[in-house]
Formats: sequence, structure tokens, C-alpha cells
Amino acid sequence: MTTAITNIEDLRVLAQKRVPRMFYDYADSGSWTEGTYRANESDFQKIKFRQRVAVNVDNRTTTSTMVGQPVAMPVALAPVGLTGMQCADGEIKAANAAKKFGVPFTLSTMSICSIEDVAAGTGNHPFWFQVYVTRDRSFIERLIERARAAKCSALVLTLDLQILGQRHKDIRNGLSAPPKLTLRNIANIMTKPQWALGMLGTQRRGFGNIIGHVTGVDDMGSLSEWTAKQFDPTLNWADVAWIKERWGGKLILKGIQDVEDARLAVESGADALIVSNHGGRQLDGAESSIQALPTIVDAVGSQIEVHMDGGVRSGQDVLKALALGAKGVYIGRPFIYGLGAMGEAGVTKALEIIRKEMDISMALCGKSSIAQVDKSMLLPGSYPT
Repeated sequence: MTTAITNIEDLRVLAQKRVPRMFYDYADSGSWTEGTYRANESDFQKIKFRQRVAVNVDNRTTTSTMVGQPVAMPVALAPVGLTGMQCADGEIKAANAAKKFGVPFTLSTMSICSIEDVAAGTGNHPFWFQVYVTRDRSFIERLIERARAAKCSALVLTLDLQILGQRHKDIRNGLSAPPKLTLRNIANIMTKPQWALGMLGTQRRGFGNIIGHVTGVDDMGSLSEWTAKQFDPTLNWADVAWIKERWGGKLILKGIQDVEDARLAVESGADALIVSNHGGRQLDGAESSIQALPTIVDAVGSQIEVHMDGGVRSGQDVLKALALGAKGVYIGRPFIYGLGAMGEAGVTKALEIIRKEMDISMALCGKSSIAQVDKSMLLPGSYPT
């Protein structure tokens, strides 16, 4: 008898059983001591709701908008590299789940399925595309043009990865896509037959946005050499202006944790910023995203749409972020757990769990719409100010 899936933790446990260790660890880990990775989640637990009674909460709705786009709930699927290694054709499956549910899907530059794969696999339904700044600016220009051709409706520019944070598990596991066929990896993959069969049935096993699109990069060996040289430590606000000019559409800046940077994001003319520490995968010892959120909202929330990600594991976490001023919340690990556990159906399940938790918790706090969600539903003294 199959155990019922009732929350995101159930999906995580199932994904850990079904996904090879190196790819599960890639998604579910942080840098160095993983202190910030853990704080992202634990700091949500300190925030308490105010339970209210005898309030008419009939006809509830979770609908809202993010950067002007109507959404079934103010939740987007965050950009996650190697999503197509959690499950064969994972980016296409996740994008289709998001499309049917009515929330944005954000494709990572470091995806397995390419921009074109996802566009074709979703019937050219608009999705968001995340880009890094690389030393090869001509590659960025081509990426932007490819995103435009695929009808991407927003560009998410990640600012906190000028250099790669040290992630001990990835180093120990010898992370690569596709995985190197060492005895250890073969032994682990043999315990994941469903994953292995899926991978045998697809040709998408490398970084689809890069291989074949960069001169001299046509296999995994040359790709590794290229990426090691391409993260650009010279990244600055002039690059943001350069990308904004070339893109011309909705621009969201990801990786803002500091008020001064938030003000610079406003000056850049971006449409939204994401309070994010890269899921605790870059600067270990940085404060949690939910801790950083209220100060940034107070400083710039009237001038730019403030979103957040990091540590979200439930619909209650989404509500807490919204109550503290976020206009949108991104989920990375929750949808990745669902994908690894059950493919597209698992991503849908993760979204359903989060919306149901939001709906029930709103009702018990006396709220019936996202527009009513604010600090009045939180217990004073329990949340960061």
C-alpha cells in the first residue's frame, strides 16, 4: 500500500529514495557548514500566526499577480540547475505542471533541457528565464535572443554567483551531468531503476543551453573547462543596465540581501527583486531570506515589487513571507522533491499541497484573499522587523 503524500516532507523522503545521491545532494544542500541553508528554513518556524474566529472567510481565493502576470497563487518555480537530472526531461515536466496550475516556471541557464526544448514541450507557453553574467558577453546576447524567440515573459538575472560557493557534498560526490560512470556511481544508480530507465529514454543529459551554443563546447569535458572560466567576478551594475537594455522586457533581479543593494536595484529600473541567498548555497553565514525581507520591504517596497525565496517548505511559509511584504514567493526544493519523487505529477502535488496549506491557514487567520494578507495575521514579537 502506497503511503499518502500529505506534505512537502513526504515528497522529499520519496525523492531521496528515487534520485541518485549526487543529484539529490546537489538540490538539498548548502555551502560550507550549511548554517544559512538551515537558517532559511528554521527562521520561518519562529514566526507565529494570530488565530482568529467568527470571521466570514467564505469564497476564499489565492489568486494574485507577479510582475503584472495573473497567477493562481503568488508562487513561482525558482530556477534550479540540473533539474533534468532529478528526473528525465525534468524542466519540461516542471514547466508543464506550472503551466497547468497557473504559476510561473523559471528555467535556469544551467538546465539540462534547453530553452527551445521547454518552449516546444509546453506548446510555446510563456515561461521565465534565468541568466547568469558570463565573461563571454556574446553568449549572453545570444541567450537573451533565444529567450525572446521562445516568448519568455520575464528575465531573471542572478547577481550572487560571480564565483561559485564551495559545496562540500558536490565536491565529494564528483557532481557531473551526466554522472561519471565510477563504481560508486554505478552502484548507487542501480538502486534507482525508475530514474535510470527514464534517463535511457531521453537524449537530454547535458547542459542544453550551452553545449552546441558556444564555440568549442560540444561535450561535457569541454563544457567543464568553459564553465570554470566563465563565472565573471567583474559583474557590476553597469552589466545590469546592459542586460536590461538588450532584453527590453520584464526584468527581475535575484540575490538581493542588503538594503543598499535593494536601492541600487530600484535605480537600475528592474521590475522586481528577489530577496535571496541562493538557498544557502553561496555565502554561508549570511542571514536567512525571511530575516532580511522586512527591512528591504520597508526600504524599497513602495518603489519595486519585492519577491523572496529560501527555506519555503509549506503554504504557511508562503503566507508568512507575504505577510511580511513579499509580493511573490519562489519555491525551489519543494518542486524539485516532487519532480524527483513522482515526475510531473509530483510537481503538481507540491503546488497543490502549498495552495491547500495557504487556503486553510488564511481561513483560520480570518483572511479570505491575498490582498488581505499582512502583518495583522502574525503574532507581534514573533516575526523579524
